[in-house]
Amino acid sequence: MVMEPEHAADVAPVYRRELPGGGYVAIDVRLEREVPRVRVSVERRARHERRDGHAPVVIAEADGDEKSPSFGELYRMAADNAAIARAILSIEGPQRAD
Repeated sequence: MVMEPEHAADVAPVYRRELPGGGYVAIDVRLEREVPRVRVSVERRARHERRDGHAPVVIAEADGDEKSPSFGELYRMAADNAAIARAILSIEGPQRAD
């Protein structure tokens, strides 16, 4: 997945919470296009384990901003640990037990 460069003026954070075991889930609104875009991203590493230059994984996105109907659905996903896990599995696939 190619990550776009982030510019502080183009990103408006609207929600963030810590995840059990470290990491966080966040919702932000990207304003770089004609139509704003809401993104849910997940950082699974605890702060002391994060590596520089690695962006959180985007697990969902939709057109709109925090006032749009799609925001409610993305907020419910971000507030639900099981929904976050399902989204990550759908992106990465099942993990092997080595």
